[in-house]
Amino acid sequence: MRILVSNDDGIQSEGLRALVAAVEPFGEVWVVAPSSEMSGVSHAITLNRALRAEPFEGKERWFSVDGTPTDCVYLALHHFMKDQLPDLVVSGINHGSNLGTDAHYSGTVAAAHEAMLKGIPALAFSLVAGRGHSFDMAATFARKMVQWVIDNGLPTGVMLNCNVPAAADGRYAICSQGKRTYGGNRVVRRRDPRGGDYFWIGGTEIAHDGRPCADTHAHDEGLITVMPIEQDLTAYKALAKLGQMRLDGEAPARIAPAPGV
Repeated sequence: MRILVSNDDGIQSEGLRALVAAVEPFGEVWVVAPSSEMSGVSHAITLNRALRAEPFEGKERWFSVDGTPTDCVYLALHHFMKDQLPDLVVSGINHGSNLGTDAHYSGTVAAAHEAMLKGIPALAFSLVAGRGHSFDMAATFARKMVQWVIDNGLPTGVMLNCNVPAAADGRYAICSQGKRTYGGNRVVRRRDPRGGDYFWIGGTEIAHDGRPCADTHAHDEGLITVMPIEQDLTAYKALAKLGQMRLDGEAPARIAPAPGV
């Protein structure tokens, strides 16, 4: 096996090292990760400046990139590993949640998503905990999930987003996506010493919403969550409904039925 590891917390993060140790028994591991923390950058890719990639601490097959998680995976697939692509890409272990709607903002998830776009099986792992918590359970679960994917594969165009509670006991659930919101003052406005305004975005009060099958609910029940994410963003039910609309007096073009319908 050839395995690529990346993340959004930076190449020096404890979670990345724990993930590398978890997957090393499966084969040749490459690490291409951001040189600094890139949390919350989602699927951003750098197009307006040059990127720099340097070997990291003399480690073989480790590269530090001054870019986003997506940049890292893109460089790995199209440069460092282009002659023999990885069999699997894993991202994490993130320090903090990527539950529910967090997944839309996550650089950790985006790194795996970039690999999925290339047709490579990919998984993202996160520890839903603050600083100071052990990555042992998350790493153990990551090893088990990687073994399962090696044995069974993933459908084309699907990746897995895995979140491990701080007090997880190993039980897990296959989930849909829930909703995670941050309350309190969403925007804090302040003034700097020179009279200019600056802002802080986000609150500290966390609320979970979702059906019993959602990852946010399963997490609150103490379960590790595994959420499949699909490459195809099309809303097929809405597509079928919109296909029945008349906007200009003309009948709409026939729309193919949704897969499985």
